[in-house]
Amino acid sequence: MAIRVLAALLALGVPAGACLLCFTTYSQRLRLCHMFAGRPGPEIDKCEAAFTAAFKTLSDVEINYDEKSHLHDTFTQMTHSLQELAAAGGSYRIGFAGAARKMKNAILQLKQAQACIPPCGLQDFARLFRCRGCYSRDCDLPLDCPVRDVMVPRGDQAMFPCVVNYQLPQEEIAYSWKFAEGLRTQDVNYFRDVPGAHGYLARIRPVQSKHSGTFSCVIKQDQRLLARLYFFLNVTGPPPRAETELQVAFREVLRWAPRDAELLEPWAPSLGELLARPEALTPSNLCLLAAVAAVAAASATLLAWVFIRWYLSGS
Repeated sequence: MAIRVLAALLALGVPAGACLLCFTTYSQRLRLCHMFAGRPGPEIDKCEAAFTAAFKTLSDVEINYDEKSHLHDTFTQMTHSLQELAAAGGSYRIGFAGAARKMKNAILQLKQAQACIPPCGLQDFARLFRCRGCYSRDCDLPLDCPVRDVMVPRGDQAMFPCVVNYQLPQEEIAYSWKFAEGLRTQDVNYFRDVPGAHGYLARIRPVQSKHSGTFSCVIKQDQRLLARLYFFLNVTGPPPRAETELQVAFREVLRWAPRDAELLEPWAPSLGELLARPEALTPSNLCLLAAVAAVAAASATLLAWVFIRWYLSGS
């Protein structure tokens, strides 16, 4: 009879010792009652009802999801202790009540989950496990963060930090950048990939009218989407004067990008910057320097030979 009542309660969505039902199986509970009460009969039904009733105060418990395995181990230890009590001829009523008190104290000792930090992003540190229904619950926050408006005069520098206001996991974090030209949008269908930009910090210099639009930073952990940030770049100022592409390229060569920054457009360091920054000496740059040095040495040798020939012929 008690089993039928318990099934009806569950069908109506009413938890009866929900944590008990999440972390023990029906077979485990039935076996315990057989050990306490003996053969099947009315006493078995009373034992099962007493078991769930003792844990009814734990029906709406929510715990830090990371502590779920710890709580499962604690329930396993509880089951073993009750088996020992049954083997010693103890009372199931006293045993269940004592086990429920100990379990409640154990739950109070678990590490609490942190609160969700708005406005956006997947936040594993705030994930909860709820005994009512035996399911996990994430923050009710969107993965898409609100668009940030960035206003930059033409010719200046635009900087986009892909940073959320909570701590990301420590491993396998990847950043990618996308651009929707001329639009203020969060619709992923309008974005195209920006090659060469893979860090948490991206910038453009000098900013031109063609850069107006929405830049999106996508944060992933092992291909799992954590958040998408959006920056709407509004380029202000008069239209550009007659300026050749060569002048623009020359100005970019004279500028230096920090190590932790990613350019949204191709960038080439000058010779002085290569020599001043050893970390900029990539294999391709080293080959370029070697080629320049070889040409310089050959030119010096040729000039020296021409000078000697001229000097000897004059004398």
